Amino acid sequence: MTETRSTCPYCGVGCGVIIESDGPQIIGVRGDPHHPANFGRLCTKGSTLHLTASSPVTLQTRLLQPQQRLQRTDTPQPLSWDAALGLAAGQFADIIQQHGPDAVGFYVSGQLLTEDYYVFNKLAKGLIGTNNIDTNSRLCMSSAVAGYKQTLGADAPPACYDDVKHAQCLFIVGSNAAWAHPILFRRIEDARAANPGMKVIVADPRRTDTAGMADLFLPLQPGSDVMLFNGMLHLMLREGWTDAKYIAAHTNGFAELQALVREATPERVAEVCGISVADLTTAAKWFATSASTLSLYCQGLNQSSSGTAKNATLINLHLATAQIGKPGAGPFSLTGQPNAMGGREVGGLANLLSAHRDLANPQHRAEVAALWGVADVPATPGKTAVEMFQAAADGEIKALWIACTNPAQSMPDQATVRRALQRAEFVVVQEAFATAATCAYADLLLPATTWGEKTGTVTNSERRISRVRSAVPAPGEARHDWAIAVQFAQQLEARLRPGAATLFPYTTDHADAGAERVWQEHRESTRGRDLDITGLSWSLLESQGPQQWPLPEGTTTGKARLYEDGIYPTADGRARFAAHAWKPVAEPRESRYPFSLTTGRLRDQWHGMTRTGTLGRLFGHVAEPSVQLNPQDMEQRALKNGDLVYVTSKRGTIVVPVQGDTTVGVSQAFMAMHWGSEFLSGCSSTGERLAGVNALTTSAYCPTSKQPELKHAAVKILKAELPWTLLAMAWLPADTAQATREALSALMAQFPFASCVPFSNNTPLNEPGRERVGVLLRAAAHEAPPDATIEHIESLMGLAANDTQRYADKKRGQRRAARLVRRPDAMTLEGIVLAGDTSAEGWLKTLLQEELPAQSYGRLLLVPGAKAPVAVQSRGKTVCTCFNVTDAAITTELARCHGTDADRLAQLQGALRCGTNCGSCLPELKRMVRATGPLAPKPLAQATI
Repeated sequence: MTETRSTCPYCGVGCGVIIESDGPQIIGVRGDPHHPANFGRLCTKGSTLHLTASSPVTLQTRLLQPQQRLQRTDTPQPLSWDAALGLAAGQFADIIQQHGPDAVGFYVSGQLLTEDYYVFNKLAKGLIGTNNIDTNSRLCMSSAVAGYKQTLGADAPPACYDDVKHAQCLFIVGSNAAWAHPILFRRIEDARAANPGMKVIVADPRRTDTAGMADLFLPLQPGSDVMLFNGMLHLMLREGWTDAKYIAAHTNGFAELQALVREATPERVAEVCGISVADLTTAAKWFATSASTLSLYCQGLNQSSSGTAKNATLINLHLATAQIGKPGAGPFSLTGQPNAMGGREVGGLANLLSAHRDLANPQHRAEVAALWGVADVPATPGKTAVEMFQAAADGEIKALWIACTNPAQSMPDQATVRRALQRAEFVVVQEAFATAATCAYADLLLPATTWGEKTGTVTNSERRISRVRSAVPAPGEARHDWAIAVQFAQQLEARLRPGAATLFPYTTDHADAGAERVWQEHRESTRGRDLDITGLSWSLLESQGPQQWPLPEGTTTGKARLYEDGIYPTADGRARFAAHAWKPVAEPRESRYPFSLTTGRLRDQWHGMTRTGTLGRLFGHVAEPSVQLNPQDMEQRALKNGDLVYVTSKRGTIVVPVQGDTTVGVSQAFMAMHWGSEFLSGCSSTGERLAGVNALTTSAYCPTSKQPELKHAAVKILKAELPWTLLAMAWLPADTAQATREALSALMAQFPFASCVPFSNNTPLNEPGRERVGVLLRAAAHEAPPDATIEHIESLMGLAANDTQRYADKKRGQRRAARLVRRPDAMTLEGIVLAGDTSAEGWLKTLLQEELPAQSYGRLLLVPGAKAPVAVQSRGKTVCTCFNVTDAAITTELARCHGTDADRLAQLQGALRCGTNCGSCLPELKRMVRATGPLAPKPLAQATI
């Protein structure tokens, strides 16, 4: 066995991992105890990385050789790398020569390594001469970038993770860190335990698990953050809680802001935000008067048509109170992707250049042109993400190159995005996973390496650069992303500038050497800049471990926190206050669309689930797609849990089950961002395939950051009358499970509603080898489909065998099939199909998924009805994924526990081990402890409307 140090490919915390491999197989993973981002801890996603790397199911999803479609509807056919790169270079050269360089666009990813990003940026802006290169970080972090630049002068988060333990007040806004950044949340829990006097304020439309630890919870109305921050500053000024000396010595623009916030009276703020004046006052006082206040924020601020204003007005509070440039204080934007920071560093956005240079600055363009050895860098701003796909839909952009991202799932307004992909003359998708929805639109598919195979660097939220190392060789013909871009660029430059010296003198034969050479060029671009890393080298990263920037030549360590001297990277060295008035969301709810839909992450899933979606155990916590509503709204509409509803915005409709959730506010709805057409689909009345949650979201964006408002769309929600229903689920051989899922997915468009997800028997993580692979298909329609459709589903689920028990009632449109298999210890249910009447789902699903003995049931398995003929006791919903501990087991055990909440939690963990491995379930465990304790929980300050 070989051990290799690398990083986790999920959120921007940048956790260090140790990969255990045996030849070409990754067989284990654990947290790196020496990495300063996580000190050995990993979340549920990180701790299962090895299961999503080399499992039989995941291997079936990999793109392993270049493939071409002669027609978009064709099955892609393999071709050689030389032919693929020649085809791509020829197509791009023809389009550039006929229509100009701005007729092509590159859409890349915050999951690329810094070296990948650098080459793509140089390819577009240096070789081709277009600024049409943007990234899915535009959907994630561009408002944070704009907010930092507008106020502090540079895109440089001033705080670090260590500040969590020094803070006396934590202000968490627009972030469910408990789920989105669970390892950082462990630090918050540790800091709170060590300092019980720490005040925690959480502002969020939903009462998330993060809000569960708050001393003060502010359940804001969606989009009201700017009003909240301006209102807090109004009170700080009125009460004398600002720091006049700091403002005078280190800032500009305060007079204009002071005049603006006079209008943000407490009464007005309370009305707009939906909170009480008393809670607003408490928040302002704690923030301003604490010895050190640290703000943590994420997509709730960024993904907004006022995203820059939200970021800047929060930073205003830090500048006005001098809560910056000292331990435990500062505005700390949490990145959502593992290398969104690295992409920002190399200028991998349509409006940026290398090393935090601005495209609009002629001197900056000249500096980059000189570094690259080109005459100039184009001055015309490039198309940002939303603009790029709109331009392709309009026919302005003819060719798209998409790398390591899945816009056919993640972009808002999917109707426009898919129209763009269909209309573009040539689409290249460079991807590790063939199952990404965008692959269906590709003319050319190029296989790329992924986690465990790549080599290079990434930068996390606290400006810390880590080495990424390959533990196993690339599978099949997959190549590194930077190498693909280099090889394409070398072929393209031979057509665009024949005879000229190459702009891409990097060897692709030796991955480490080539990637390091790219990184060294990036390093040189930072000389003299705010993120100067000229004192850093790969050898230093090898010997000293991850390092923070800036780390200029002549120094040996980076800076933990910035602006301690009060000097900012602006022309006069002063920070700038930004005067932004509150504006409502781009699409306010109204009578026809009375709900505010917001989207967000699940605890155990990641983005479009091309990786996590292969692992059934990660569906234990949230098994299937749904939209959550407040129970009061459900009661008013006569909706029950599990009812199908139409969710409709001005852009599209989806059909999805509804679930009651008291954490969601009245007149609000929540749906996880992960549910794309790969898992949730169906067919509209016009025959168009439905496209998941982002069929609903709006492409309206912040005018400064161009980041779309994925956090809010006005929708209507109506009950869907689809009386014919189907449930099919079965255990499948691991080596064919993915093929079965893909075949079932192809059938989803035959129904108005369909979802297809994996499941498992949820064995404890420390018991490898026992985990089984299952697939669940759910569908609904106005009437029964042809018998042949159900027979095909039965066949795919392994229920075509002679030993399958069957029942059919053609008059009622009902069919049922069940298959028992003898295991060493019992006869168990292997698969079921319930068509037309799924009322028996509850007990049959439990019987199958929990592998309970089923021999005594016989043909009773085919009896309809919600009541089991023999009592079946479900184990409940998974809370702890690592040790497969359910809510029912936790509730039973808590009844035996006694003492304080801390005592009862310790007793619970001692008995069941839940929360003792990765800790991702700890916030939920603590919530359950509080809810079942003998004493009433400590009252939580909350807004009253």
